[in-house]
Amino acid sequence: MERAKQVSESIELGVILALVGGFMDVYSYMGRGGVFANAQTGNILLTGVHISEGNFALAATFFFPVLCFALGIMASDLVHERFGNRIHWRQATVAVEALILLGVGFIDAGHNLEANCLTSLACGMQVESFRKIHGRGIATTMCIGNLRSALQNVDDYMITHKRGFLVNGMLYFGVIACFVAGAVLGNWCLDRFGLSSIALCSLLLFVAFCLMFSDREASND
Repeated sequence: MERAKQVSESIELGVILALVGGFMDVYSYMGRGGVFANAQTGNILLTGVHISEGNFALAATFFFPVLCFALGIMASDLVHERFGNRIHWRQATVAVEALILLGVGFIDAGHNLEANCLTSLACGMQVESFRKIHGRGIATTMCIGNLRSALQNVDDYMITHKRGFLVNGMLYFGVIACFVAGAVLGNWCLDRFGLSSIALCSLLLFVAFCLMFSDREASND
């Protein structure tokens, strides 16, 4: 597989972002009251469950992260549309995401709603800003779409025996594996360092930020 022309679509950046994606989800779920940072389908489901039980306060703890996730998507899209021809907008997104997550590490357990909202905001920014690896549509903050695409490519390979489909399938499975690795790392760090462990995501995103200084990345993409 050839090197990606842009760092934003490179395997190395995809690995880092998938690690961060898995870490964020396990951090919010295991450390911040069972709320998902990325898996908004789960949050929407639980919002409905608690509304049906008349527990509106608990429903809000799942609804507001969904809202912040949506705001993160919109914010990244607006930055792209308005400033994409002036700044390296994806690199700016990574920097802001790193700062947000660093701040989350300073929020105590008594303010989990605020922490989960900020984490979901960062996730929304990431999912909107980084949607491809080597030209393939791949998410680094969730797995269901990647799993579908991986299996579709495996099926296509079994039918056509074209190696390209197998390579694509392995790429999708690799991103899923990195997401799981991020979850494993996140749970391990939570056990040992507590809520401040999210700072490791900021460190990983700083590495991604530095990678994006490469000449392969076009500022107006």
